[in-house]
Amino acid sequence: MDNLTLNEVQKVVDKWISQFEEGYWPPLSMLAAVVEETGELAREINDLEGFKKKRMPDDTDIGMELADLIFSIVCIANYYHIDLSEAFKAILDKYTKRDMQRWTLKGKTQDEDTNNSIQNGN
Repeated sequence: MDNLTLNEVQKVVDKWISQFEEGYWPPLSMLAAVVEETGELAREINDLEGFKKKRMPDDTDIGMELADLIFSIVCIANYYHIDLSEAFKAILDKYTKRDMQRWTLKGKTQDEDTNNSIQNGN
């Protein structure tokens, strides 16, 4: 399962969930899982960065927590028949249009970036 696309991830998750009679959880339960996994990710990052050590130290694995979070998000997308590849393309387009002048592109000087912002009315 190397280098899966978002569509392939959605299919793998759907196949895994579909083997059980219960199927997908109700939407609010899936959202609760996203919140729970987000909290677990935050705990791992806090531990790794030294801000708040865990009471019971174990191996910090941010990758596994991110994967748990992705799984939970994919479940919601599948439940609502959302194509995450298309949604991701749309969100990148939105960020590109909305935020292109907001940040300094690598390789540009601050003066060039300021001049471009002034010329573009920002």
